[in-house]
Amino acid sequence: MFIDEADIHVKAGDGGDGAVTFRREAHVPRGGPSGGDGGDGGSVIFRARHDLDTLMDFRGRHHWGAADGRPGRSKNMAGPAGADLVIDVPPGTLIYDKDSGLLIKDLNRPGMETVVAHGGKGGRGNARFATPTHQTPREAEPGTPGEERRLHLELKLIADVGLVGLPNAGKSTLLSRLSAARPKVADYPFTTLDPHLGIVEADPDHRFVMADLPGLIDGAHKGVGLGDAFLRHIERTRMIVHLVELQPHAHDSPADAYRAIRAELTAYSPRLAAKPELVVLTKADLLPADDGPRAELADAIGRPVLAISSVAGMGLKALVSAVFERLAEVRAEGGEEDEVTSPFPAEDTP
Repeated sequence: MFIDEADIHVKAGDGGDGAVTFRREAHVPRGGPSGGDGGDGGSVIFRARHDLDTLMDFRGRHHWGAADGRPGRSKNMAGPAGADLVIDVPPGTLIYDKDSGLLIKDLNRPGMETVVAHGGKGGRGNARFATPTHQTPREAEPGTPGEERRLHLELKLIADVGLVGLPNAGKSTLLSRLSAARPKVADYPFTTLDPHLGIVEADPDHRFVMADLPGLIDGAHKGVGLGDAFLRHIERTRMIVHLVELQPHAHDSPADAYRAIRAELTAYSPRLAAKPELVVLTKADLLPADDGPRAELADAIGRPVLAISSVAGMGLKALVSAVFERLAEVRAEGGEEDEVTSPFPAEDTP
């Protein structure tokens, strides 16, 4: 199951209390204070791990805590520190403070780490309070409590290319033909319920990551259908491959289907709609010999249109070449990082 959002509570470990002890050793007259310091509490750390692709581990587990530091000991021995809690998440995970709505960290690369809750400090033992005029102190400090906070986790998949289009436009079939990914393929809408990633490789030195996302329908940006929950994943992509079916089910023409999806992308995020785009007419094995529908679509939308058939293998090499060429241009341009905004409504932010 694909899980891309989670709300959790994290608690760092409390610091251990300082000890109040005195030396009681043979042949050591007037043994002084020997209480050691308490150990520091463990911190809560998030780490992006390359082999994870879902927030499934947070389903049904909402409380996460690091270990407390142990109290100080006699003979000036400090208590052991509490172990840190390292929580592994997929690359692309955004960590928000749920109470303020502020972004704590965007873990957008494997290996990145961030401390979300710092452990408490151990208290000082009574040996720390000894002075020439106060040689037998009987006071020690308690440990300080560890930080705790409520977090909202949101996963945005990281891919070079995002496939968008209406349900049944051929996204899953295309991904299965170009990569080793095996998304569900069937002849009815909404077979893709979860995003899928696949690596498309022309040769060992040329590859890119493609994401197949659930189909969008009219009103998706308002929560209609399945696409609303997955539009966020397209924000991470460098470019969009927009698949348009030759005979769309819910629209009069391929041009109408194209405009409907463009309207949803724009309504969701103008930055998303401004991403580089390749338009692809699918199921080209059904095209007439004169190639008229493809030319009509290109004229109607005012941009070039590629034609492919994933089932018949038509036009796939040309599509991959076009994607590589466009990705090279995007990387050369050095586009800005995607803007990250709080997922919480403004009125919920104090």
